[in-house]
Amino acid sequence: MSDHVYKLIEITGSSPESSDKAVEVALQKASVTVKNIEWFQVTETRGHMEGGRIAHWQVTLKAGFRVDD
Repeated sequence: MSDHVYKLIEITGSSPESSDKAVEVALQKASVTVKNIEWFQVTETRGHMEGGRIAHWQVTLKAGFRVDD
């Protein structure tokens, strides 16, 4: 088994649907330009209200991608 090196990036996704969807959106878009994303860690969850209801979720996460050998 070889040793791996990872680089961290911080990204924020948003969705009117759910916090899970905001995470999914962030990772999908990042994976278009960043190769080898292998894990993520949610660091912050925010949202805003309109008319007494949740209108939008915003989730910040750290994503780790493996550096190629």
